[in-house]
Order: sequence, then structure tokens, then C-alpha cells
Amino acid sequence: MLGDNGGNRKVIPIKERNVEVNLVPSLAISLTEAKERIDLLEQFVKEMMNEGLDYGMIKGFRKPTLLKPGAEKLCDIFGFSKHVNIVNRIENWEEGIFAYDVKVTLVSKQTGYMEAEGIGTCNNKEQSFINQDPFSVVNTLLKMAKKRALIDAVLSATRASGLFTQDFEDLPKDIPQNKGGEAPATDKQLQMIFRTVSELNMRPEVAKEMMQMMFQVDHSTKLTKQQASSFIQDLLLLKIKP
Repeated sequence: MLGDNGGNRKVIPIKERNVEVNLVPSLAISLTEAKERIDLLEQFVKEMMNEGLDYGMIKGFRKPTLLKPGAEKLCDIFGFSKHVNIVNRIENWEEGIFAYDVKVTLVSKQTGYMEAEGIGTCNNKEQSFINQDPFSVVNTLLKMAKKRALIDAVLSATRASGLFTQDFEDLPKDIPQNKGGEAPATDKQLQMIFRTVSELNMRPEVAKEMMQMMFQVDHSTKLTKQQASSFIQDLLLLKIKP
């Protein structure tokens, strides 16, 4: 090889090395550790989370659905901080069309690393809101989108999707809904719902969330007589459970 000064230089070859490349990814933790984590999560859910408050059992679905209080409890026990970002919003005040897309990012308080992201959307064309005054549910739509994003992120970060469903979007499509013309819930039924919710020390927003998941209504006064009867039975079952 000719150098800059015109002299000859020897090219010394680099000795080739045999490098083994393993294309099969290795496990970050052992199978024993993975099983222990799953067992601890299941034990926490069984001993520390309450049906009707942290999660709800919905007829026709084999897994309970995770509610917002339960998602927040899992965030606390796993040491996650929540970061909420509205990534898209539609607010058409002239035509009454509102929609929100929200992203929730969970960050480990211990390491500072992101653990998971969740996306939640909500709009006033959904079945739960389509017959309501669009201008009166704007705040509810945003809260619902945030809640859905939170639950999505928590299920991903805690690997709890085997224990819970995401939300009422996962429910069977034949959930009975009040299409009009059906007898509304009676005053006696509404009083029974209010009294039972109070006796269970259930927060009103949790009862509201359960009604949204089961019947896609956001208030007990919108239940039919049949739906109210079914909801009362479910509440009474919560009272007799140990």
C-alpha cells in the first residue's frame, strides 16, 4: 500500500473471529420468577381488591372488568406515576360533536423508566351518550377517555389482562338496552338502588360506572324496570359475599 510519503506500507489483516449469534431472545426473568409475580398479583387482587369497587362482574362475561378505583390501586402498589396527555380533541360547538383521544403514560417511581402507555377514546356518538344533550356531557366524555386510557395502561404494565377485561367495549353485543317504549324503573326500585349502594359504602361514581358497563346508561333514572331489577340483584349479591 502506498503511503502519504510515497513509501510502502504493509497491510496487516485483522484476524477473523468466530462469533456465535443467538437469534432466539432469552428470557429477562426465569419461569419461576414469572410464576411468582403472577401468583403475587392474583393474591393481591383476591385479598386487597373489592368486587363492586375495584372491579365488577358482568353477566355474560367470564372475566371481571377493571374499574377506575382498582386501576388506581394497582398503580399505587406497583409504584407507577401517571402522566395524562390529550392527543386529539374534536369540539364542534355548532354541530354538537365532541370526541377525545387520551394517552396515559405510566412511569416507575423507582427507576424513572416508562412502563406502559394506554390509549382511550370517547365521543358523544357512542350508545351511552347519543340520546343526551351533547353540550352537557363534554366533561364526562373527557373523563371517560382518561379512564379508558388509564385502564389500558395499567393492564399492560401489570400484565393483568389475564385477570380483567379492559372495559365495557369488551362485553357481549347483546347487552339489553333501553331503546324506548320499555317501562322505566319504578321509584321503589330507584330507592332500593340508592339504599343498597349506600349500605355497600360504594361511591356513586363506581355505581354509575357499573351501570354504564352493564346497560350503557349513566344514571339509574335511565334504567328500564327489567334492568333495574337485574342491577338490584347484583348489588344484593355483593352484600352477602364474605
